[in-house]
Amino acid sequence: MKQNKEARGPLQARISTLTLAALAALGTLPAQAQEAAAAAGETVQLAPVTVTATRRAESLQQVPVAVSVVSGEQLEQANRNTLGALAAQVPTVNFRTGASNKDTSLFVRGVGTISTSPGVEPTVSTVIDGVVLARPGQATLDLLDVQRVEVLRGSQGTLFGKNASAGVINIVTKAPSSVTEGYLDVSHFTAGNENRVRAGVSGEIAPGLRASVNALVGRFDGNVTNVFNGDKVNGYDKKGLRAKLEWQANPTLKFTLAADTVNSQDDIPTGVVTRTQLIAYPSGTVTSFPAFAAALAPVVASDDNRQINANLKTQVNDRNRGVSLTGEAKLGDHTFTSITAWRAWNNTQLQDGDRLAAPAAGLPQSHDRGTVDFRQWSQEFRVASPRGETLDYVAGVYYLHTRDVETYRRDVRRLGAGGALFNDFGVANFGSTLDSLAGFGEARWHLTPSVHGILGLRWTDDRLNFNHARTRSVPDAQFNGAVPGVNPDVSQSGSTQQKGSSGRTGLQWDLSPTASTYLTWSRGYKGPAFNVFFNMLPRDTLALKPETSTSVEAGLKSEWLDRRLRLNLAVFDTQYSNYQANFFDLVSGSVVTRLINAGEVASRGAELDAAFKATSQWSVGALLAYTRARIEQFNCPAGAATSCQVNGKPLPFAPDWKTAVNTNYRFALTGGWQADTGLEFTWQSKTQYDIGQFADTIQGAYGLWNASFAVSQPTQGWRVALLAKNLGDRSYASFLGRGGAYVNRWVPRDDQRYFGINVRKDF
Repeated sequence: MKQNKEARGPLQARISTLTLAALAALGTLPAQAQEAAAAAGETVQLAPVTVTATRRAESLQQVPVAVSVVSGEQLEQANRNTLGALAAQVPTVNFRTGASNKDTSLFVRGVGTISTSPGVEPTVSTVIDGVVLARPGQATLDLLDVQRVEVLRGSQGTLFGKNASAGVINIVTKAPSSVTEGYLDVSHFTAGNENRVRAGVSGEIAPGLRASVNALVGRFDGNVTNVFNGDKVNGYDKKGLRAKLEWQANPTLKFTLAADTVNSQDDIPTGVVTRTQLIAYPSGTVTSFPAFAAALAPVVASDDNRQINANLKTQVNDRNRGVSLTGEAKLGDHTFTSITAWRAWNNTQLQDGDRLAAPAAGLPQSHDRGTVDFRQWSQEFRVASPRGETLDYVAGVYYLHTRDVETYRRDVRRLGAGGALFNDFGVANFGSTLDSLAGFGEARWHLTPSVHGILGLRWTDDRLNFNHARTRSVPDAQFNGAVPGVNPDVSQSGSTQQKGSSGRTGLQWDLSPTASTYLTWSRGYKGPAFNVFFNMLPRDTLALKPETSTSVEAGLKSEWLDRRLRLNLAVFDTQYSNYQANFFDLVSGSVVTRLINAGEVASRGAELDAAFKATSQWSVGALLAYTRARIEQFNCPAGAATSCQVNGKPLPFAPDWKTAVNTNYRFALTGGWQADTGLEFTWQSKTQYDIGQFADTIQGAYGLWNASFAVSQPTQGWRVALLAKNLGDRSYASFLGRGGAYVNRWVPRDDQRYFGINVRKDF
């Protein structure tokens, strides 16, 4: 891993030659393949893709929205089981991991929100079967029984509303089948002893009544070693269940009851130390911390370090569960939809904040324990007009109520004069409630058979409240009344109410039966926020202003060569005002991060989604994203702990270039068996992980190769696959963070080469 090394040379040298070759191949159908298909009388075409990006089922090629689609089957076969893993397959998506699910964030087109505060909503919305997840930590559930994942890029505030100002991850799970069927899926992977078992059954249990049940058990020991006790960490232990009951009461009325629960225990460490020195920005001054390096021994900091030395096992116990009832009724030509949902998220985290095996002189021990008890209730009513009329539309109302209750305790142990140990602590109880009401609608006016006008509007009323109280112990006099990392006692609360609007307007022009283009202008809205956290101070009680965005996007959806080649293009320019972001500040002599209205940022770029079906056996896919996400005007907080000279600098988790290329070849074997070979390459340019623009939080450009080989017998339902991940054995960081005396990285699952086997039996 080369964190500070930029990719050299012009654009041609920075994009993988494999990417260029694949894109060139997509542009020209090989004459031999075309002739062979014609001789065999084949009808070789790409399969049509249906999405619900406009809140009803439509062809991907007809919706005037930039959408990337990944099937559940693709995710399962590639051992990608979380939204974090989705970032490797969809270049416009990035994911911030952390030791706790509270610390995770999704980014689309370089924009996302990094905060653990219960008083702020994410910028990228996660939606499961029409139900919005209000907190980013809820989006870490395992992707079980998924039909497809739609990534809607850019502001989707009109139809999806809450937390959708940068994009939407729309997860659609499978519907129960009409015939009885089942499956058993078992996987084993090396480099950490990862084992996963999935099983499910689906079918009709009575006339008009269908049901499905799917279960998951998974365990991964981890790929990081704690030298303190020899344990493996950075793994997980998960158990999940998803069930659906679908009742077709009559030809015009259908109800779907869905329930899911996932329990997980992760032991992701609070970073693995890569450096025991810090590089100041913008001066470049290097400060070393030999005392910390000595206390870290026998662990030696390095870019590809996979060892820690900690006397507390960082772990997170997480429980996600929910129930939803969806009703669909046809009244005349109109379709009415109701979605009633309840979801709960419980999270308990233990974190080793000092990253050492024992306190040392000037290096106090810090152990944290936090709990989250979160509930949300939502109700949506929606009506969709019939298709084929001069005007078609979707309109509705939406209500969301959330309640968050959290407790966070920090225990600090210090080494005093003469070797005496002193114990101090701080405890904070805090939480928030939100009531959000919205009305929305979007219409398409078919001006001519090929020209369509688009107009949508959403009005939102947000009412946000918070409470916070913190107490701490009284430290020994020799420490002058201070406790590292714990601010003085405080009790505070606040509330705010804001009304906002979002919307979209534009034109769509069908160039031919297989090609259409669109031009849209949209406004995004993200509600007010409070910076509610353990060390919150009175100055944090002021509400942050809502974050708004304006975006212009042009797109082309096209299919060529008798629907063998699909090329979808999008270019965009989005401006954000009152961008809500974390920045560094000084509090009681310690550097902390505070949520602020950081100012004006912009995201501009272009995206290509391409797929090519050369023959019935051979297919190629390529996705390429250029995203220039930059800070345009930064609002420097008074007394900031670091430099505010960040105008023109990149936003965190926003590489300029990112691509994913894959190819698959299928051929017949004897006895009805068939084989599939797959090869995938993903690449991204250098990535800055910190808005403070430090040189030591930059991950250099890197690429990963993955391969697979599978044999299957479709008539008997067998499939056996061998997988190879990170064939080049490339170490990298999925996140780099700075502490007071070190830089640490988060070690991804595929930080080293590993292999696996997957066996599936369909019944």
